[in-house]
Amino acid sequence: MNAIGWPNFKSLNQEGIVFAIAVVLFAAASVGLPGFFTADNLVAIVRSVSVLGILALGMAVVIIGRGIDLSAVAIMAMSVAWYLQLLNIGTPDGLAFLYVLAGVLAIGLLNGFLVAYADVPAIFVTLATGSFVFGYVRSQLITQDAVPVPQDHWVERLGGLRFLDIPIEVFVFAALAFLVFLFLRYTKWGRYIYFAGDNPVAARNIGIPVRPMLVLRYVLSAVVAFVAGLLTAASLHSINTRVVNSTLLYDIVLVAVIGGIGLSGGRGGVRNVLVGAALIGILLNAMTIIDIPLLYQNLIKAAILLGAIIVDGIINPRDEQTAQQGDI
Repeated sequence: MNAIGWPNFKSLNQEGIVFAIAVVLFAAASVGLPGFFTADNLVAIVRSVSVLGILALGMAVVIIGRGIDLSAVAIMAMSVAWYLQLLNIGTPDGLAFLYVLAGVLAIGLLNGFLVAYADVPAIFVTLATGSFVFGYVRSQLITQDAVPVPQDHWVERLGGLRFLDIPIEVFVFAALAFLVFLFLRYTKWGRYIYFAGDNPVAARNIGIPVRPMLVLRYVLSAVVAFVAGLLTAASLHSINTRVVNSTLLYDIVLVAVIGGIGLSGGRGGVRNVLVGAALIGILLNAMTIIDIPLLYQNLIKAAILLGAIIVDGIINPRDEQTAQQGDI
């Protein structure tokens, strides 16, 4: 509030704007949409964004360090599809898991190495590796688009777990969000990510291992994608590799960025992901109840993202120093 009692709008930021939009949208949907404000539907909203939020956590770590990972959905779907395929042909569970985990780590290391040491732009590296992972696994390692979970496997049992009548993936999302928060806020490696994202040249000059940290970020993103894939398979009792060609990757970036994580790097955190996930979850649920076609749902999401960025740019104008650091 200022001296005459008016709100101080300059104190707002993109996170605050999006949170306000989410609150208004939630209130309007609760009043205007039958069945929205019920316990079952509220649990459904949180559950629907849990896997999306987990993927956005991995994406957020990469974006804060001034990068992007377009291979996340391919890693999520194809790693779990390969894992289930190995199980269905009789491979011992422990051995199958180690094979797939090694493959996930290898892709994360490859992404990080090419970005950090070969100086290839992240958008091209991860787009290429994502396409390679999808094409190779689909043509060489699995026999169908949808791979089922073996009956009575631990992944199937995981999908049926409930605590207080809330699905397990909600708790996994909360736990991972807390761990990422601790990592970014209270470890030197997390602080290094912010320093490198804000100004990589200065970070390198003061002795921060910028290149190894780049590799670490892409490895973390790959592992998080694998976890998200396991939860997806647990919930659906199968994994459909066609999700690679869906709008899921767009939604991940939307959740990560709309809450206030800057694409220029060095800004944002777990709270921004939670705010973005809340808005998208409420929005998608409301549009589903209204029965808005998917094409228009995507258009509305894009318009909200663009509007939030424009409003934030007006309230918090970019100064000359930010522009010199490569702000986009």
